[in-house]
Amino acid sequence: MKKPSGKAENPAEEARGKNASESIYSSSTRLASLGGVDGVTNEILHSTFCGFHNQSALTPFQCFIKAGPTYTCLLVSGFFLACSAMRSYVLLVLIPAFGSVAVIYSAGPQQAHKWAFSFQMTWQTLCHLGLQYKEYYLEEAACIRFSMTLSVLMLMTQKVTSLALDIHERKVRMGSSSTSEGGPLRQYLLRALPFYSYLLAFPTLLGGPLCSFNRFQTWVRNPDASCSKHSLWAAMQKGLGALVLTLLKNIVRGYASPLDEAIGCRHLGCIPRLWTSALFLRLTYYSHWMLDESVFLAAGLGLELGHDRQGGTANGVLLDTDIWTLETTNRISVFTRSWNKSTAQWLRRLVFQRRGSHPLLATFAFSAWWHGLHPGQAFGFLCWAAMLEADYRIHRFFQPLAKSQPWRWVYQTLTWCQTQLIVAYIMLAIEMRSLTTLWRLCSSYNSFFPLVYVILLLLLAKRRASSHTAPQIPCS
Repeated sequence: MKKPSGKAENPAEEARGKNASESIYSSSTRLASLGGVDGVTNEILHSTFCGFHNQSALTPFQCFIKAGPTYTCLLVSGFFLACSAMRSYVLLVLIPAFGSVAVIYSAGPQQAHKWAFSFQMTWQTLCHLGLQYKEYYLEEAACIRFSMTLSVLMLMTQKVTSLALDIHERKVRMGSSSTSEGGPLRQYLLRALPFYSYLLAFPTLLGGPLCSFNRFQTWVRNPDASCSKHSLWAAMQKGLGALVLTLLKNIVRGYASPLDEAIGCRHLGCIPRLWTSALFLRLTYYSHWMLDESVFLAAGLGLELGHDRQGGTANGVLLDTDIWTLETTNRISVFTRSWNKSTAQWLRRLVFQRRGSHPLLATFAFSAWWHGLHPGQAFGFLCWAAMLEADYRIHRFFQPLAKSQPWRWVYQTLTWCQTQLIVAYIMLAIEMRSLTTLWRLCSSYNSFFPLVYVILLLLLAKRRASSHTAPQIPCS
């Protein structure tokens, strides 16, 4: 790791600082047409490989074809997509994909989650350390394909740990082969094929909301049940929404200040700069998420199992983007639950509900680890945890005091402004990739708004502690 010094940053680092809002593009690159070619790809690959069925001696790959053409088509098409998108870095995805399934089968249902989690997070951490070595020690800009590979690895970690938890909780059974013919390798490949397809299927490989294995399996077994005019219309709406948000993002780009000016501001004029820069980042995330949801809906994966599609509503659709709630809420807790919903639910299930002590701090610490543990990510997510705890206490204390309607409007307006500015501060902090730029942000006027919440948190915590330790007067 490169040691911080007083000299100017290298050109690569300076360019990354000035264009931090663009850095999320590499981790959000999507192919919007994937869902539309799903049926065509299945037919082409199925007709190509069906000629092997009549041979008596089946190779392991032919066992895949015989076991399930749809699973095999999804796996093969995902493999070709990964190779074309990541080139030589594709091994960084294939090794944990096949290795994690092997670990799950070796460990058994009781230990599957622990060993799969350890294996996947160890591999992902090593890849993130490789990126940091390249950026900080070698002072080289990261390759776009390597950044895309890390994004795919993060999504795969979600699917591996979700699958392992489902197996541990008996929601998913490790399959058994329908035939006793062949050796152990063939038996294993037949059982593991649905898991391999789940991890590497091309509609879910590069992005999208987290899809559970049960949802994926139902979609594979009943593809016609998930296809409807409503899902295609919803996919078109999401695609148009992504286009509109992209145009709006380009407009905001013209008004957003350079990142150096936004984080190094020393006067109150930095407030609109902070908010505008964060708005640009949020619009970027929203447009990518809506594009992901469009692909999911077009493929038929976005609808809840058993959902009545005749109603023509969005109820029952797995969505990550709830722009109205995110932009209008005056509570950081509501913003946190609504931001990237499937990931928030995954973190809640994986860490928060399984942690006995300090679950909130553990959840955000793990989120920083999962994102890569850059200096800005470590600071930003821990700051987010502190702001969330302060949000709970502040609203619990001050909300009952606003009794009349005018005072409630004032209260909601002030807390909305505070929420917007704290969220903007956290988002910019997470984008910081060096200690130098992070310190400039912390020492700027932008830190005033989270500092207010920190002070209120300490005062309310002290008040609560003193009330708990106050002597109780016994009743006579």
